[in-house]
Order: sequence, then C-alpha cells, then structure tokens
Amino acid sequence: MIQISSTLDFVYEPPAVARGAKRILVKPNLGYPEPHPVTVSPLVLGQVLRGLRRVAPEAEIVIVEGVCSAVSLSEIVQIHGIADWLDDGMIILDADTLPLVEYLNRSPTPVRFKTMVAPEILQKVDCCISVGTLKRTHLKGEPLISASLKNLYGLLPRAKYKARSPNSRGQLHRPSVPAVLRDVYGCIGHWFNGAIVDATQKYFSPDWKPNKGVAINCDRVIWGDDLLAVDRRACQVCEEPIPNYLDAIEQLRSRW
Repeated sequence: MIQISSTLDFVYEPPAVARGAKRILVKPNLGYPEPHPVTVSPLVLGQVLRGLRRVAPEAEIVIVEGVCSAVSLSEIVQIHGIADWLDDGMIILDADTLPLVEYLNRSPTPVRFKTMVAPEILQKVDCCISVGTLKRTHLKGEPLISASLKNLYGLLPRAKYKARSPNSRGQLHRPSVPAVLRDVYGCIGHWFNGAIVDATQKYFSPDWKPNKGVAINCDRVIWGDDLLAVDRRACQVCEEPIPNYLDAIEQLRSRW
C-alpha cells in the first residue's frame, strides 16, 4: 500500500519487517552539499528516523551514503544539520569506506552487470530503507527520473564505478542510466524493504546536472514497501513522466 501526505503531516509508518528489528539500514539521498530537493530534507529524514525508532526502540539504525561530489559525507552531514536528528543508537557511515561483496544479478537478462559490488552491510541488517528525492534531469535529450531506486547509486563504490571524474560513478551511465537501473535493482534493489520519496519540492534540470536545477513546490511525501511502486506513484502525484525502466524492471521481476 502506498501512502501520501503533505510534508508537515508526514508521520512515517515503517514496513512490518522493521518492527522489533535489531539493525536497520537507511540510505538517504545526501550525496551533495546542496539542500532539498537536490538532497532529502532534514525534516523528512528526521521523521523517517523517528518512525523507525518508534517501532524498533532497541535497533541500531545505520545511515549509509556515498557522496557524488568533492565534499565529504561528514561535511555534508554538518551542512544539513543531520546530526540533530540522531540518537545514541544511530550512526552514519560512508559507503565508500565499507567492506564490499559481489551481489548476483537476479535478472534473467542482465543489461551489463551480471554482478555488482556493494557494501556487505546490506546482508547484515534486518531491514533496508531508501529515502530519495524526486528529480528530473535530461540525458541526450531524454528525461531521466530519479527517486528511491536511483538513490541506490550512492551505495556503489566510486573507486570501482568511476569514469573520468573521481567524484561520480560514470561507469553506471553506460549504455544508459535507465538500462543500468535494471541491473541495480536486480543486484541490490530487491534487498530493500521500504521506500520514501521526499517531494516537498521536486527538482527539474534541462540538462544532466543533478544539483544545478530548479526547485518546484509539490508538498508531498510518498512512501510504501516497494521501491518501484513508490517511484511510480510519486511520478503520478507530482505530474512527472513515469520512466520506462519501472515497467521493464517489473516485467523482469515477474520472471524471478
């Protein structure tokens, strides 16, 4: 079931698997020093953490992100004031510093990657949650929608997937981001038990830049248990084109 609320009325209800969990992983969109909608708003992220703490009072909540800029994660956390929302059982980890393992692609027809390397910690928690923002950029004239699924790019190590820039993951743009997202879901997306899209404002860029566009008021938070369904509903609610990669992944998933 997909839930929708205004930003000020947002009270996060976590998936059932989070209740009583001992360890929960939260992957927020915090890859840039710029504020929402380039990154998740501290208010929405704070409400997600508060909701998880309510249903899992003894859990260790691990917030994991890999940045997309020259600014370090510790600096970004300080800029956005994220530490103000943390309690003693919450920690922030840089994905680029964590032990890695290979994840087999469950898709019957991988686009490019039969396996992908990502932090081992995904396998060592009871629940994984993605907290994304709603963005539309343009690559080669085609719109690219980013939400809770595209948010998982930040878990993939830059040291392995970088191209010309050491700050990005250029290898994951070939042959295209929509195509590679099929492999991302097949390798690590299916590990996630919940998704939140912070559409307090949605982001629009006429080009490829994911941090230099225009913020458009939307005043919605969309959440649920399934990344694909949440991203689809976020696009519908905020009047953005539904990306073709969602249909493609859903069709592949039905064959698993």
